[in-house]
Amino acid sequence: MKRAAVLGSPIAHSLSPVLHRAAYAELGLAGEWTYDRYECAEDGLAAFLEGCDDSWAGLSLTMPLKRVALALADEVEETAAQVGGANTIVFRDGRRHAANTDVTGIVEALREAGVTRVRTATILGAGATAASALAAVRRLGATEPGAVTVLARYLGRTAGISEAAERMGARIAIAPLGGLAAHLDVDLVVSTLPEGAADDFAGEIAASRASVFDVVYASWPTGLARAASAAGRTVVGGFPMLLHQAVAQVELMTGCSPVPVAAMREAGESELHRRRKADERGE
Repeated sequence: MKRAAVLGSPIAHSLSPVLHRAAYAELGLAGEWTYDRYECAEDGLAAFLEGCDDSWAGLSLTMPLKRVALALADEVEETAAQVGGANTIVFRDGRRHAANTDVTGIVEALREAGVTRVRTATILGAGATAASALAAVRRLGATEPGAVTVLARYLGRTAGISEAAERMGARIAIAPLGGLAAHLDVDLVVSTLPEGAADDFAGEIAASRASVFDVVYASWPTGLARAASAAGRTVVGGFPMLLHQAVAQVELMTGCSPVPVAAMREAGESELHRRRKADERGE
């Protein structure tokens, strides 16, 4: 029996088991592969990895494990090194291979919505997801100096995104989030802010010409998404990103291609619908 799992803290509401198990079922691997979830903080990852025997195929990693995973891997692929975080560990030939599929997830989510070319972008937030968003918009064409602006609530906490940009060879601008209005003449606005935090800027963003990508997926649509959609803008949510990063993980861990995207999408959307109904009932 091959094993895989998602690790992080908190982890109880991770959608990854639903997505990966749906892929296994469609690929005929349900009786041969398992996918579970484990609560794991940063200081517990090393011990968990040491306990993984040859039955383990790979791990999905969520916060707060993405950065520490780099130091615990034997090999780190280029995107993970540039972004400064890995959301995937694949066990192969007795070695731990660290990868980042978040960037692919963002790129494919945008392409799926028709956003295939991005020349300029403004990213709200300066954390780990912002670094992945920066790498993604560069893949889509935002590579000129100053093509990407990162807006942060606290400018003193932008060292991480600045270092990631340097590793990518990207010359970005960093400015206060409060000055958003001056940075909306762009092709794409990406919000990596926590749930509800971008809603305060919904009107300003919706009035611009920009397409919108909001990484939130649990409480969808967000106020930002509703406002931008009502204004006729292209709007992309966090679920397509989550789906496509999981698709890439399944391929890395199982070696199977093509991966059943439609089955994974249906399973994920069904589970999100179930959770929303349960929340409405107060369960």
